[in-house]
Amino acid sequence: MSTHKLTKIILVLFTVLTIYNLVSLYAGIPYQPFFTPMLTLLAFIFAVQHGSQNLGWKRMLLLLILTFSISLLFECVGVATGKIYGPYYYTDKLGYKFLGLVPLLIPVAWFMMTYPSYVIANRLVPAYKSTWLWRLAVAAVGGVIMTAWDLVMDPMMVAGDHWIWEEPGAYFGIPVLNYLGWWVTTFVTFWLFLTLARIHPDSDTSSDSFKQMAIWSYAIVGISTILTDFLFGLSGPALVGIFAMGPWVLMGWWKTTKPTSIN
Repeated sequence: MSTHKLTKIILVLFTVLTIYNLVSLYAGIPYQPFFTPMLTLLAFIFAVQHGSQNLGWKRMLLLLILTFSISLLFECVGVATGKIYGPYYYTDKLGYKFLGLVPLLIPVAWFMMTYPSYVIANRLVPAYKSTWLWRLAVAAVGGVIMTAWDLVMDPMMVAGDHWIWEEPGAYFGIPVLNYLGWWVTTFVTFWLFLTLARIHPDSDTSSDSFKQMAIWSYAIVGISTILTDFLFGLSGPALVGIFAMGPWVLMGWWKTTKPTSIN
């Protein structure tokens, strides 16, 4: 079996199980807690598999290590001090906590969406002559794409009692600082990755059809989160999610050629 075919199978399996979970919820079947880690791990495996083919194993592992370590570090500091994202803490619903602070499933979830966010940003940012400026732009745009998901996801997870905000904020009970923290976390991760891996505008040589699989994974997670928000009565975050995530998916799909260079 070819590696590309295996990647497609993983994505199809993730899609089918996601649809099954949504149909079950809307049919009134009691939610099974194992679905959250199972779907997260499946999307994570897809990101690792796709990334190894799109970036190469060394670069994919670098992005994985940076994402895992930076997100876990920032989250631990956030929980311990109330800085970066605002004061919050995790309940026991997401499993074992690193240092008793952050569930290990959290950095796994960061990578499952960090990778497709990078793929979309890399497709959309024009190839500036200045490589360092291009890297900053990809990191900044990628941070926005990643944070768009949290606009939908965070209210849903709070409603599900997965974590608690000690000082509820202005965005459907979520502190606005949280979203700045998400952007900074992702920006730092992408900037370090692009710099250490020496990524430049011409590094991306995978076919458009193959890269679109990563965009599909971003879209599937987004649609699933939006529909779950509606089910939970969180129509506000769900509508925000449509307009926050939808344009990135559409632009990523429509960008079938490399951007032209900008002087």
